[in-house]
Amino acid sequence: MKQAKGYFGRRKNVWTVAKNAVEKAMLYAYRDRKAKKRTFRSLWITRINAGARMNGMSYSQFMGKLKANEIELNRKVLADLAMNHPEAFKAIVEKVK
Repeated sequence: MKQAKGYFGRRKNVWTVAKNAVEKAMLYAYRDRKAKKRTFRSLWITRINAGARMNGMSYSQFMGKLKANEIELNRKVLADLAMNHPEAFKAIVEKVK
């Protein structure tokens, strides 16, 4: 019942309804912890693609050339550079060209 605090209607004060609601909430929480990782990776790829295209490359070309030049920056760092430090990202693009 403590976990159902804040729920609407009978979900907060009727044992069987609250138990079912909490169980379902726990399943969603478990599932979405996995989905969150996919969502962020997709966001990072979108940001890297936008930054790469501003510098005359596509995402796939850019990532392929990063691997070929053995530059080991993950997508999270590259996306941050593309968004917040475009001059640093441009330097990386120029290096792999």
